[in-house]
Amino acid sequence: MIVQAYGTYASDKPLEAMKITRRTVGPHDVQIDIAYCGICHSDLHEVRDEWGFGTHFPCIPGHEIVGRVSEVGTHVPNFKPNDLVGIGSIIDSCKHCEECEAGFENYCDDMIGTHNSPIPDEPGWTVGGYSQKIIVHERYVLRIRHPEEQLAAVAPLLCAGITVYSPLRHWKVGPGKKVGIVGIGGLGHIGIKLAHAMGAHVVAFTTSESKYKAARMLGADEVVFLSSPEEMLVHVKSFDLIVDTVAAPHDLNALLILLKKNGNLTLLGVPPSPHPPLEMANLLSKHRAITGSMVGGIPETQEMLDFCAKYRVVADIELIHADEINDAYERMLKGDVQYRFVMDNATLAVV
Repeated sequence: MIVQAYGTYASDKPLEAMKITRRTVGPHDVQIDIAYCGICHSDLHEVRDEWGFGTHFPCIPGHEIVGRVSEVGTHVPNFKPNDLVGIGSIIDSCKHCEECEAGFENYCDDMIGTHNSPIPDEPGWTVGGYSQKIIVHERYVLRIRHPEEQLAAVAPLLCAGITVYSPLRHWKVGPGKKVGIVGIGGLGHIGIKLAHAMGAHVVAFTTSESKYKAARMLGADEVVFLSSPEEMLVHVKSFDLIVDTVAAPHDLNALLILLKKNGNLTLLGVPPSPHPPLEMANLLSKHRAITGSMVGGIPETQEMLDFCAKYRVVADIELIHADEINDAYERMLKGDVQYRFVMDNATLAVV
């Protein structure tokens, strides 16, 4: 099946309209007509081959996918045409390793990403959601229970949402917990909303005065300027969890000392160069821990979507047409978006 898509033929070329081939629907497959696809910062890294993993070209990114089921395989009992569904960053895995059996497909050694992962189908690697349709094994399809009018704003939950939800859930955030969210961007703004919905006392950390009022409106109980020693000092040894979404090198020691005994600092960002050295005394003295986290498995992602539907959590988005993606990438590099771009995939038909 030939469908319209938007991607690039080389790392130094802009994205453009192109046609791609999708496989036929197999017995356990679900075909989805994509309505919207979120624009993630990792999409930009991949199309420009900035991670050093070796991007395959033509590259069609996009892993925050929402739409409607248009066809199901003969052995698919749980989905039917017209269902509202989503696809995140995982479209396959080995299905039988310890991680897969526990529902942590995101940590499977043979996890297949929604784009740029080797597969036997044409063109030899996965191509993502900047396209009209996608066909995925039923195991990796997620049900969306938000109202249809919120569908575009649900799309970023499939990556940004689960990325912040997973550590919040793992560290049992809820009433009586004090949680810090560092960075008020694509991930951080959803993190504030989720931690607030979970009932925690939420403190947002920022370096931008313009984000102060925005953070309070998102649900933060307090806002702290990272550049203010006086404001930081007030919170020493008081946090149960700090979720750091910043993808640039910065001083982790300043955050470590804010954790109480047994507190945790979870890192979500991947900086282009290492953070400054740790003062080990800050780590050891209160039995503090630094951990990393990446997206979530399929069961946890479904749990996150259901939680967000119940508490009316969606991303704050700017909806764009397909032919605005290159401009959106440049604006994203400048931080000129509040807080996520989402593509209207219906516009692929006219580019």
